[in-house]
Amino acid sequence: MLDTRRPGLAHACAAVLRRDLTLAWRQRGDMVLPVLYALIVTSLFPFALGPESALLKRIAGGVVLVTVLLAMLLALDAMFRSDIEDGSLEQLMLAPQPLALMLGMKILAHWLATALPLIVVAPMLAGMLHLPAAVMPVLLAALLLATPLLSLLGGILVALTAGTRRSGMLLALMLLPLCVPVVIFAAGALAAAQEGLPWIAPIAWLGAALVLAVVLAPLACAAALRIALDS
Repeated sequence: MLDTRRPGLAHACAAVLRRDLTLAWRQRGDMVLPVLYALIVTSLFPFALGPESALLKRIAGGVVLVTVLLAMLLALDAMFRSDIEDGSLEQLMLAPQPLALMLGMKILAHWLATALPLIVVAPMLAGMLHLPAAVMPVLLAALLLATPLLSLLGGILVALTAGTRRSGMLLALMLLPLCVPVVIFAAGALAAAQEGLPWIAPIAWLGAALVLAVVLAPLACAAALRIALDS
């Protein structure tokens, strides 16, 4: 168990989070790219399928969900790239603070810089496809649970491929099987909400998976990173 009472631990966590968010803000063009991708993909569906409101309403939840998750993949490869290139990740491994906790802060910063803007624009994307307003809270709840879960799972895979160049395609292939259960539960909640059926159960499963990932994913990420950098 991590000792959160260790002197300087809270300050170190805040410093890592502040540093990564500052770097992300300085490179805010990279933050805008996933949002533009989601806007472009979503806006193309009415042109491809036609302006029929009933059809767009039926697929709106799934389209927005999958588009947001795919947009996150655009920035996944860069989660630890700059830290590996400038050597700060090796310094972090030598720091007295627990590596798993520090990596958890970096994953949180990545989620705030990448997924949170997508969640903010998700209602607009859903509105473009005529998603009923009553389903919007379910969509936001599903995204607030699914996106950090995928960031945590993606962090493990990024750590495993830390020493590999051009690992974007490899990451996408490795993350695809992990995305399927997340998409199934999130889309199931949206479909149930649109049909007027209970939707709490799929959201609860996503929440349980997120809690488990918050506890275990940073530990697995730290172990994978040590293996990748030592090899």
